[in-house]
Amino acid sequence: MDDSSSLGKVSSSTESVATVTSEEFVLVQSSAAGSPQSSEGKPRLKMSWNGSEQLEKAMEEVLDDDDDDDDDDEVNVEKSSVEMMEKHKDGESQVLEPRPPEALACLAPSSPTVLEEDSVQFNKLSYLGCTWVKAPRNEGEALKAMATLRAESAIPIPITLHVPCGPDGSVRIVDQASGTEIATFPIYKVLFCARGREGSVESDCFSFTESYRSSEDFQIHVFSCHIKEAVSRILYSFSTAFRRSSRPTDIRDTALSSPPDGDLYTFTVSLEIKEDDGKGNYSPVPKDRDKFYFKLRQSVQKKVVVSVQQICNKELGIERCFGMLLSPGQKVCNSDMHLLDMESMGKSSDGKAYVITGTWNPNMAAFQQLNEDTPKDKQVYVTVAVDLVVTEVVEPVRFLLETLVRVYPSNERFWYFSRKTFSETFYLKLRQQAPERMGQSDAVYEVVSLQRESQRSNEGKRLASPTEEEEADEDSDSEIYSGTGDVSKDCPEKILESWGAILNRWHGNLSSRPKGLPSLVRSGIPEPLRAEVWQLLAGCHDNHDLLEHYRILITKDSAQEGVITRDIHRTFPAHDYFKDSDGDGQDSLYKICKAYSVYDEEIGYCQGQSFLAAVLLLHMPEEQAFSVLVKIMFEYGLRALYKNNFEDLHCKFYQLERLMQEQLPDLWSHFQVLNLEAHMYASQWFLTLFTAKFPLCMVFHITDLLLCEGLNIIFNVALALLKTSKEDLLQADFEGALKFFRVQLPKRYRAAENARRLMEQACNIKVPTKKLKKFEKEYQTLKESQLQQEDPIDRFQRENRRLQEASMRLEQENDDLAHELVTSKIALRNDLDQAEDKADVLNKELLSTKQRLVETEEEKRRQEEETAQLKEVFRRELEKAELEIKKTTAIIAEYKQICSQLSTRLEKQQAATKEELDIVRSKVMGCDHCRDLFSTLGSLQTSSPSRDKTTSEPLDEEKDGLKEQLRQLELELAQTKLQLVEAKCRIQELEHQRGVLMNEIQAAKNSWFSKTLGSLKSSASSSNSSTSQTPSSPKEGST
Repeated sequence: MDDSSSLGKVSSSTESVATVTSEEFVLVQSSAAGSPQSSEGKPRLKMSWNGSEQLEKAMEEVLDDDDDDDDDDEVNVEKSSVEMMEKHKDGESQVLEPRPPEALACLAPSSPTVLEEDSVQFNKLSYLGCTWVKAPRNEGEALKAMATLRAESAIPIPITLHVPCGPDGSVRIVDQASGTEIATFPIYKVLFCARGREGSVESDCFSFTESYRSSEDFQIHVFSCHIKEAVSRILYSFSTAFRRSSRPTDIRDTALSSPPDGDLYTFTVSLEIKEDDGKGNYSPVPKDRDKFYFKLRQSVQKKVVVSVQQICNKELGIERCFGMLLSPGQKVCNSDMHLLDMESMGKSSDGKAYVITGTWNPNMAAFQQLNEDTPKDKQVYVTVAVDLVVTEVVEPVRFLLETLVRVYPSNERFWYFSRKTFSETFYLKLRQQAPERMGQSDAVYEVVSLQRESQRSNEGKRLASPTEEEEADEDSDSEIYSGTGDVSKDCPEKILESWGAILNRWHGNLSSRPKGLPSLVRSGIPEPLRAEVWQLLAGCHDNHDLLEHYRILITKDSAQEGVITRDIHRTFPAHDYFKDSDGDGQDSLYKICKAYSVYDEEIGYCQGQSFLAAVLLLHMPEEQAFSVLVKIMFEYGLRALYKNNFEDLHCKFYQLERLMQEQLPDLWSHFQVLNLEAHMYASQWFLTLFTAKFPLCMVFHITDLLLCEGLNIIFNVALALLKTSKEDLLQADFEGALKFFRVQLPKRYRAAENARRLMEQACNIKVPTKKLKKFEKEYQTLKESQLQQEDPIDRFQRENRRLQEASMRLEQENDDLAHELVTSKIALRNDLDQAEDKADVLNKELLSTKQRLVETEEEKRRQEEETAQLKEVFRRELEKAELEIKKTTAIIAEYKQICSQLSTRLEKQQAATKEELDIVRSKVMGCDHCRDLFSTLGSLQTSSPSRDKTTSEPLDEEKDGLKEQLRQLELELAQTKLQLVEAKCRIQELEHQRGVLMNEIQAAKNSWFSKTLGSLKSSASSSNSSTSQTPSSPKEGST
């Protein structure tokens, strides 16, 4: 398709700016040289949006397409994108109005668009200045900087801006007036571009940030454009440069440089992950610029796109994809892989690659790990595999990719500038099928191997002996970390039974080692029993005094704490127990090393002790580990190697060289030719007991033998190492031999089987103690002869240097002691001043306490007086109440007596009256005349009651008088009872007050004030008595 026809809807010129309502489309000719159909000269489409996020998303898809597509495909994509933009508008037709001629004036008319360094030049710009920013990729920071510099820039500088077209160019700012270059920045240092907000004062401004000198300093440069419409074109030029700078190098060029191989086929497999943008489209996910991991979002539907491209040898035909599989993690099993739904498969538009697309639903339970928010600074692995059916190959070929991803929240937004594709190179080795089987199908090859480029480059050479297994990276230059390797805790049952019998006999008699112990130790102590056996071998299983002493030592200060702190961070960094800086392992290791430096003041802490302490800590608690360390240093002789300027250590080196001369003469001669001495490679062997470099499985076995047979076992292990490495060392030069001892030799024994064979060989080597003593005498004789043959002046000079060093050391110690003395005096003076200040404060408190004591005594005296007065008042009131009670009681008694008398009198009168009445009645009734008269004359009957009434009136009056007197007595009795109750209540209240006062008085008597007062009174009384006795004596004498 012709380019001009494809772009006709946008513009008739590749360098014009057209407008569709509020959206701007910019077409930039990247290179003037070359035809429009060339890959570097094709037009590019960029949209400068004015607030439409949908258009922004759609245009980002266009800008982020891979550059591997051919010209026609790119133009078609741009055209379809333009058509999609047109469909986005409500109207069915849009009018494309051309820009004014001024819009093109930003390109320099007098100079070619593309300069010699392949860049685009923009004029009619003003440089507003630059400032520092903390967040280089933050749009808010950029807008703030543009507003600030726009307001502060009084006289903008007219400049010409050069934007490169390729990844190797630089952004140049040139003064328009003088042509002087103001600044230049490599395009890879430009991190972010932004333009002013539409409708604001800064709408004609744009800016870019760049890393200034270091990765922590960032500057933002702000420009204003005289023609606002040209801002989007300038930003598109930056976008083009960024995209080209992130384009991967052509793998075809590097792959073809490899040596040709007839049965080796090279493939480049690329992985791309796309996410649903919410509009029915899928956009590629970005990758981190530094760590190159994919940035995924939670719960967003995804597509996985795998491209397979053959880049060398005869082309193989890929029929179809047998399946696409995906799984979280690295080095996953086939059963853990999950099949994805295939969406499409087939050749790419250019026919160079085979593209497979699968749909990935992250919400499935199998992908939960890849659908959870990843913690900060963490990534997770994802494994993608495709099984391809190749026409010429018998079985399907699986390409497996492993990459890092990080999952962000679903609303996370990224800056879509760089999307580097993830790709790996695979080497497929085929073998032609047997002739009798070729007729069965079209396949003519069968797979021999399929390797990644990384696997192929790291494949190490095997040693000549087929029985020894070596690590794949043995030939690499990287050293292994101390603490490397796992130690198996499995042990055959028979060996455990043998050890059980030995330990039972041993615990029965701890004074001597049981028979058969050395043979068992030579085979290695079982890992679960090492803690117990090591303590028994060292003889510190019941050393409670040393355990208690350790708890005291860790509380003391050490002068070597700084060195210890520095060393423990480098001790066993490969082991989980010691790798955390604030973990329990490093804390315990620090305590042991510090305690030993205080315990052994002569030697203190020496580098290398931390490794041995770490080995012990892996098997037992701190206290037991410290006890075993002390035993090894003192009783096994390791401490002697550090004394006398390492004199014993040099003797060990001489003994090792003499043993080499006898048992490995050719290797010894080779070392003599190379001038390779024992101290250059064996220092750590003796000082750290092989713990600093070798794997743990070997280190633990050496410690077993050391505790059982002594320090001389180092010679056995050293000779075994030299014998097994003899062939490699004979072929090495000086540097190669040192590198072999440092790097390759420890790596050989990471496998437990290799270490076991080495220790068997070491145990079989005979190192007689007599011969070692003979070599020691030779060393001493040699040292003496050297001293005798030495020039006296040299000897005296050396002795003088030694004495000077000792003197300097003593002077340093003297200075330290003097400084410590001065410091202690200053501290004592400060303590004394503080004590005096405290004494003054206490004296003031004593005076104030005495004053309070006097006041308290006065208050006590006053309260005692008040108490006495209250007692007197209470006594009087009590007596008065008692008198009143007696008086009231007497009145009540009299009242009762009167009442009883009146009752008796009344009863007597009633009885007499009744008797009299009965007599009268009997007499009246005895007379007939009177009886008839009473019965016939009613007046007499009526008069009789009146007479009775008159006769009873005096009695009634007397009764009323008695009743009135009784009521008065009852009223007086009630008043008396009320007074009695009130008196009792008052008495109770007074008794309560009295009890409270007595308690206060008793408390005052028992207080420290009363005691102090008592002491003062006693002292005063004693002083008065003494003064009174003193003048009495003369009087007595005179009398």
